[in-house]
Amino acid sequence: MSSKPISQPDIPQLGLVLFLVLGAIGALTPLAIDMYLPAMPTIAQDFGVTAGAVQTTLTVYTAGFAIGQLLHGPLADSFGRRPILVFGVFFFGVASAISATASTIESLTYIRTAQGFAGAAAAVIIQAVVRDMFDKEDFARTMSFVTLVVTLAPLVAPMIGGHLAVWFGWRSIFWLLTAFSGVVIAAVLWKIPETLAPENRQPLRFRTTIRNYLRLCKNPVAMGLMFSGAFSFAGMFAFLTAGSFVYIDIYGVTPDQFGYLFGLNIVTMIIMTSINGRMVKKVGLHGMLRFGLSIQLFAGLALLASGILDLGIWGTVPFVMLFIGTLSTIGSNSMGLLLSGYPTMAGTASSLAGTLRFGTGSVIGAIVAMLPGGTVWPMIALMAICSVLSAALYWAFGKKA
Repeated sequence: MSSKPISQPDIPQLGLVLFLVLGAIGALTPLAIDMYLPAMPTIAQDFGVTAGAVQTTLTVYTAGFAIGQLLHGPLADSFGRRPILVFGVFFFGVASAISATASTIESLTYIRTAQGFAGAAAAVIIQAVVRDMFDKEDFARTMSFVTLVVTLAPLVAPMIGGHLAVWFGWRSIFWLLTAFSGVVIAAVLWKIPETLAPENRQPLRFRTTIRNYLRLCKNPVAMGLMFSGAFSFAGMFAFLTAGSFVYIDIYGVTPDQFGYLFGLNIVTMIIMTSINGRMVKKVGLHGMLRFGLSIQLFAGLALLASGILDLGIWGTVPFVMLFIGTLSTIGSNSMGLLLSGYPTMAGTASSLAGTLRFGTGSVIGAIVAMLPGGTVWPMIALMAICSVLSAALYWAFGKKA
């Protein structure tokens, strides 16, 4: 794996330790989202609220995450990656501790919004750091393997969260997130150098930032790539919002069993990520992106057919696995194509892409939460719609990249 020249000599190559640290940074948001999914029905019972009220705490997390990325990206482009990353993870940990002590669903909702805003720094900056070190296919390949490490978080998170909720109560989940934040801060201070050279930093000017965002928004190819990835992610978010209620309340699995069923999705993602890492050099970014979009489209339409035929949990689980399994393939290759066109404003481009991704996910999640519960249709219908939109946007616009 070849790295591009960087003027700062102290930037290390991607060795095993740095690899794991990057994975830990990227794992913050998957842990914040996935670890408490099995506990959502318990939280609803504890606070005496509806399923929709608890689902809203997930929606507002992603809304805060989406808004935060608009700010953290330009800040990282102006002041460097490292300080913004450290401050973001610190306040993420503070919000985790406050979440653990929440006494009402309203207070939990507010603090989850702030937690998402702070956690956005990690997601934006990890992509910008890798972009600083690698170009094009090397970026996609590196992010693919970093994603492989990151996928271990949602693989074990629901299992850990399910057992913690049963053994110690749902609040213990947020205490664990607080402790993990401290570990990540220590790892960043130890191993992550500043990857953005001073001469490559852009002054933080409001007009310049707006102009950069407008430049991206006016490019149909860039927007096609961003929204293709956004709807792909939003389909997964429909599952994250309703999946625990569908599996636990409708199909009758236990909270700890849900963690293992959720883990099947991540196993599929690991397999797909490995295939992407091996094949992207041979077939290119577009080839692997088309491969991922085709599989996800098939999975979305198959979920729709499963609902119509009432095939039950085992008619749902395999196609959810395929749908979510393609996310790293679609995400890494669409971002590789996008960022290769904007090397001097990778943080801003990554911010806008992340904002659209999580903003779209928030909208889809809110729609799922507002629809009547007690049925699988809100989840599977939105997943099918998102798969169609994701593929259509790439073929209409993104393929021209």
